[in-house]
Amino acid sequence: MAPIEEGHRMTLALALYQPDIAQNAGTLARTSACFGLSLHIIEPAGFPVGDAGFRRAGMDYLDRAAITRHASFDAFEAWRAQERRRLVLCTTRGAVAYTALAYLPDDVLLLGRESAGVPEAVHTAADARIVIPLVPGARSLNVALAGAMILGEALRQTVGFVGISH
Repeated sequence: MAPIEEGHRMTLALALYQPDIAQNAGTLARTSACFGLSLHIIEPAGFPVGDAGFRRAGMDYLDRAAITRHASFDAFEAWRAQERRRLVLCTTRGAVAYTALAYLPDDVLLLGRESAGVPEAVHTAADARIVIPLVPGARSLNVALAGAMILGEALRQTVGFVGISH
């Protein structure tokens, strides 16, 4: 993994709404660290901060991860308003395929709880709602896999891959 260049401005961000599964959150923390992005965890999480599964999935990348914990969705929304960032909700109830959205460099990609997604108030707060189209009868993908797919498309569109010339 190449180190992030000094002065590199973090662009896209991942956010997890009250994550249930420590291993998925750890995997997404590692993913964020590998791409030089921030990860925002909206509390309460379904596991303690020092959970072994979180640390195991994040491996030694957690030391490089820029993780911000928000005490509530309201606290997260206050941060987002201050930063003037668009909220892109990744949801099975999305209206637009994740490959059809025109991503902005400072978007925040929000993933819901593995067990329940997000409440209606979060859907309402989102500026865009995207979905990964699946075959009929398939309910959803693993949240870490879905997050990585969507992040890859967003990075491709915004030329957000660090250290790679296009």
